[in-house]
Amino acid sequence: MCGITGAREKETVKALNRHLKHRGQSCSIEETENFSLGHYLHSVVGTVEQPLEEEGLLSANCEIYNWKELNRKYGWDTENDAETLLKLLEKKGVKGLKEIDGIYAFAYLKNGEIILARDRLGVNPIWYSEKEFAFASEKQALEKEGFTEIKELHPRQILVHDLESQETSFRQREFFEITADEQEKVTDENIDETAEQIKEIFLKAVEKRVPEGDVGLLFSGGLDSTLVAAALQELDKDFTAYTAGIQHGNVSAPRDYEKAHEVAEKMGFPLERYEASLEEVEKVLPDLVDWISTTNVVKLGVALPFHFSLAQKNQASEQVVFTGFGSEQLYAGYARQQGYLNKECLSDLRGIFHEDLYRDNVVSFRNGRELRVPFLDEELVEYALSIPEDMKRTEEYRKYVLRKAAEKLGVPEDVAWRKKVAAQYGSNFDKAVGKLAKNSGFDQKQKYVNQFREKPNKKLVALTSGGKDSNAALFRMWRRNNEISCLLTLRSENKASYMFDSKKSDKDLEWQSEKLGIPLITQETKGEKEKELEDLRKGLEKAKEKFDVEGVVAGAIESSYQRDRVDKVAEEVGLKVFTPLWQFDQKQYMHWLVREGFDVKITDVAARGLSEDWEGKVLDKEGVEDLLELADEYRFHPAGEGGEYETKVVGFPEELVD
Repeated sequence: MCGITGAREKETVKALNRHLKHRGQSCSIEETENFSLGHYLHSVVGTVEQPLEEEGLLSANCEIYNWKELNRKYGWDTENDAETLLKLLEKKGVKGLKEIDGIYAFAYLKNGEIILARDRLGVNPIWYSEKEFAFASEKQALEKEGFTEIKELHPRQILVHDLESQETSFRQREFFEITADEQEKVTDENIDETAEQIKEIFLKAVEKRVPEGDVGLLFSGGLDSTLVAAALQELDKDFTAYTAGIQHGNVSAPRDYEKAHEVAEKMGFPLERYEASLEEVEKVLPDLVDWISTTNVVKLGVALPFHFSLAQKNQASEQVVFTGFGSEQLYAGYARQQGYLNKECLSDLRGIFHEDLYRDNVVSFRNGRELRVPFLDEELVEYALSIPEDMKRTEEYRKYVLRKAAEKLGVPEDVAWRKKVAAQYGSNFDKAVGKLAKNSGFDQKQKYVNQFREKPNKKLVALTSGGKDSNAALFRMWRRNNEISCLLTLRSENKASYMFDSKKSDKDLEWQSEKLGIPLITQETKGEKEKELEDLRKGLEKAKEKFDVEGVVAGAIESSYQRDRVDKVAEEVGLKVFTPLWQFDQKQYMHWLVREGFDVKITDVAARGLSEDWEGKVLDKEGVEDLLELADEYRFHPAGEGGEYETKVVGFPEELVD
């Protein structure tokens, strides 16, 4: 895989390329009459220089696993996958992308138009600036050359830019669908059959990603990375595994660091371990923030073990490194995935490109490695979404059927059924960031890392009803170094709308907008079920056009009905979705609201156990405790998620309104 760039002026492309040197060994630029394409080559399949030219001009970052099959099908004779991609685009246009098995991000220039596209899951990145049209594989390259209004191309959109009119349009792409039969009776027999099918598809997914050269593996000793190790052994492919951890002060030894060593010895493959120091973490954090263009604490916590694993000086020469990432999204491995599990899996897959994949892509290239993610093989994804939820989770285990598949592939039983924590916790790097924050006089990790980036991470529109949840969600996203560029409220004629609460007055919302210093967009809707989503789309389009936002914040806590519909509409507009309150423990959440300084007034009650005396009450610590006691006694949602009571915010945390 490689790095791609493009801009009107050749000198601009040269400048962008300078910021992508880590993505390849050689750089090329092709200049046309009114646009230039750039390319950095990091070759695993052949060494054909790009951009490539036939009738059109192509600069691609791709790893296409069925390129030889496509050559046989169409009678082509190409040297590598990029040449095959060009042939396919010349023959069928973007419709030909349906025939590709692989990952890609490319720019295709033909007949005065530039087309930007990437694989549907978004494994390979591409960012663009629409104001002065330019693009690059990484956001930091565009930022450092002074471009503004930078957005990540949504994987389910194809961008078309007309060089003459300078107009940009988008074509929508389909995503995966849930095909599971939840009424299917789950038995030991069909669980076994499903596990066997997972094993076979997974082996194929790993095999097609194995290059001729050396291979590495990011390894934690958990189920997912051990599954990859077992598959590589089954395929007789030698590899070296890598892990990293940190131990400082009186902190206990990193669990993953020790477990990785134990599993590697048991299975008989080489493991290189790196124990980082607190000083090394402190030194590299500003670099990581610069590389991945964010101060998100969770992303940095995962990036740290990733980076130190790959940065080991005694590494071999492998260009390709495998990872076990992706199984949580397919097999319901996260604790926050509750309720309709396959819907949770699908929602997580929709956001995986900006939540995880961009970070992993950039950090691997910064360390001279190309990442392979077999769990995100399209056939495996489609099959996972056909598996009933009861096979994915039992009372005792998440990812149940995957654990069964692991045993079939030779993963040791104790590893297959081991319960594991996330990488940033198992490696102790999250604790290291916390220690550095405390040493530097910060009371929060987020405030500590925010100092390493002058710009906001993202520009967002916050959906608001004026109630506690929408305001709490925007506060959480603001605290994570994001700019809340505008508020969007939908004023529904239907006061019983499942999607939009319109019980607050315009005056209330205008007061909140003024207090926060954030402009308010009001979108009218009749509130007809499903049709109101078109009005949501109109409102989001206004926010994107007027305020150049790249994402939307929603206050959903447990309502998949609301969250899934926002997911779908936002995707059509090309926006990312953030639900920072999702599956927040409702009792803890209510205490958190008061502790952070929100003044929340109850405006209406509808639940048994809540008398009219609650209406008009502003919640304090004692009020929250009384409310939670009633919720326990009368069995209603503590946060009013089921409409048991309505709220409006009449006061905000001081740090938000200063």
